Amino acid sequence: MSAMVLNPAPANVAGARARRSPAVPASAVPFRSVPVRSVPVRSVAGSSAVASVRAGGLRLTRRGRAVLVLLALALVAGAVLLAPRASAEGTVSAQEVQRHVVVPGETLWRIAADVTPAGQDVRDAVDRLVRLNHLPSASLMAGQVIVVPVG
Repeated sequence: MSAMVLNPAPANVAGARARRSPAVPASAVPFRSVPVRSVPVRSVAGSSAVASVRAGGLRLTRRGRAVLVLLALALVAGAVLLAPRASAEGTVSAQEVQRHVVVPGETLWRIAADVTPAGQDVRDAVDRLVRLNHLPSASLMAGQVIVVPVG
């Protein structure tokens, strides 16, 4: 179904009954551009301002520019305050490691037990070795080279 546009009825000057024009399809009505002009506007406080819409965009008032500047400053301040910060408070020393070639029958558990200080859990050392060597599991193969913390 196509859109239909009705023309407005002519003004009834003589008191006679107004005639309506027949419906005209929208495709038959030519597009006419209407000139845009400035319109004075009164605000609630009583000061006058001019609002205009141009083909190129909107015209900002002083107040609108101030709001945009404050919004931009708030966004920058939020990004600065919420950005992750690097902290150099503590000293982190590099962990000394040595390469170890796995011999047949050797397990990661046995290697972890050899490097675990007294009083610490061997399971934590096994997890540390798995993460340090980027191993998919705790199983090893003979001839595999891994790094083991010294100490």
